[in-house]
Amino acid sequence: MSATAINSSTTLSLSQRATQTKESQIREASRYCAQFGAINLAQGLPDFAAPEALKQAAQDAIAADINQYADTWGLEALRVAIAAKLQRDNGIAVDPDTQVTVCCGATEGLNIALMSIIDPGDRVLIFEPFYENYIPNLATVGGIPEMLVLQPPQWEITAEMLEPYFQKGLKAVIVNTPANPTGKVWTRAELELLATFCDRYGVYVITDEIYEYILYEGEHVSMFSLPGMAERTIVVNGFSKTFCVTGWRLGYTVASEALTAAMRRIHDFLTICAPAPLQQAALVALSFGRDYYIQMAADYKRKRDLLYSALEAMGLSPVLPRGAYYIWTDSSALAEDADRAAFRLAQEAKVAAVPGNCFSNPKRQHVNGLRFCFAKKDSTLAAAIAQMQKFRL
Repeated sequence: MSATAINSSTTLSLSQRATQTKESQIREASRYCAQFGAINLAQGLPDFAAPEALKQAAQDAIAADINQYADTWGLEALRVAIAAKLQRDNGIAVDPDTQVTVCCGATEGLNIALMSIIDPGDRVLIFEPFYENYIPNLATVGGIPEMLVLQPPQWEITAEMLEPYFQKGLKAVIVNTPANPTGKVWTRAELELLATFCDRYGVYVITDEIYEYILYEGEHVSMFSLPGMAERTIVVNGFSKTFCVTGWRLGYTVASEALTAAMRRIHDFLTICAPAPLQQAALVALSFGRDYYIQMAADYKRKRDLLYSALEAMGLSPVLPRGAYYIWTDSSALAEDADRAAFRLAQEAKVAAVPGNCFSNPKRQHVNGLRFCFAKKDSTLAAAIAQMQKFRL
């Protein structure tokens, strides 16, 4: 058939997953900064340097020509080091050969987890406010998000809250602890309660633990470590937040042999492998002693307290986070809707935050809440606080 014979009126269409996936409001909030000359407390993007030893290790690996494909599942020495870390810090014993997969960031880890267990129409429970990625991640596999709204300041769950969602029929639950954007740290009792429901109803758990070392109160408990949960839990973690290398896109998953085998098959044809020289450098990160983690958490706690006091004085009713490096606040004093509140704050106070719409049910008409990131230099926080002190609600 000649090109001229083709019906020019034929309409081309995008996939449902493409139309359901909207641009990131987090990145959009960062663009406010250029538009209004605002200080960026929106994106979870540290503006200070990664550890010198880690940067040097990456440079050394590149210079040593570690620049070709790595083992698809991850550098063997790195998988062994991750398994040792899991045993030491999480009380989890896994086989690095069959249960640990190094991937391109926790983002890929979450996607291959969902691709391995979710079919179109399967229901997945997430807890609102939730991390922005969960909705589009579910759209890519045709999963249906079931959103359970948690209330500040404790963001606690109860059996009465969980029961109707499990009775409806779930394939999986996504747990984020410490949580973005609220800073909620799931207690052992809450995780045990959730584990009981997952066991009773035959439900998988994907646990996003990227902020596990950024902890101020309580303890970090991995669902994988609870009795009976290792066969139905996928841990998603990475190096971005702990070691200030968000641009490296280096993460990993931990799961049973059967789940890992499924995720590895998808990972192989999705990205082949994580960046080889950066995997080599990550070995140095995992060799850091306990003092590194203690000092990092102490530094973030000091930054948290500085920003929390400023937001409180501003009248935004912040919720003190127990982990991660974000503060969730009320936004109603700025505007009726969070989107307009964030825009007003960036335009008038010259400080960018992420609107709560980003972390809420997309069908919700009016959303309250703002997320501020305090993973910034002291000078950046001081400048932002000075700007907010000038601003009057």
